[in-house]
Amino acid sequence: MSRFPMVAALDLGSNSFHLVVARVEGEKIYFIDRLKETVRLAEGLRNGVLAQEVQERALLSLQKLGQRLSGLPEKAVRVVGTNTLRASKNAREFIQSAEKILGYPIHVISGQEEARLIYLGVTHHLAADEARRLVVDIGGGSTEIIVGQGDKPLFLESLHMGCVSFTQKFFPKGRLSAI
Repeated sequence: MSRFPMVAALDLGSNSFHLVVARVEGEKIYFIDRLKETVRLAEGLRNGVLAQEVQERALLSLQKLGQRLSGLPEKAVRVVGTNTLRASKNAREFIQSAEKILGYPIHVISGQEEARLIYLGVTHHLAADEARRLVVDIGGGSTEIIVGQGDKPLFLESLHMGCVSFTQKFFPKGRLSAI
């Protein structure tokens, strides 16, 4: 499966950053660490530009998470950015700073790839069978809908609607009302 005894994946999501570190033994994966930092990147996306204060908050989070990655070979670590980094006009600036802090490249993935990876992650934890499945992942900036059979995704969709982006759009003051 992997030529590295330890691997890590870091998801730079629109609401939170998720880090998973695992030990690989043959075909088996044993999770060692799961860390989550709530950053709310999507909250800082204004007119397509990622606000400086949110970038700084995210970079502080990456300093903490980067400590856990320290020493792992580059090819054993995968860092992906999702919806907010896809949508941000100044994502490149943020990514350059983040890569310096982490010491690993960041790959901004498409919505389709995000959906595919979500499905693989979910099916990894389910019994191996050929059941038809529906997976819905509501993120901070996007929602992924996947229909699959067994461990194979058949339909992948990524919609630009998430809990943070919709809260800002429809409830900017954080209040619900009849109107």
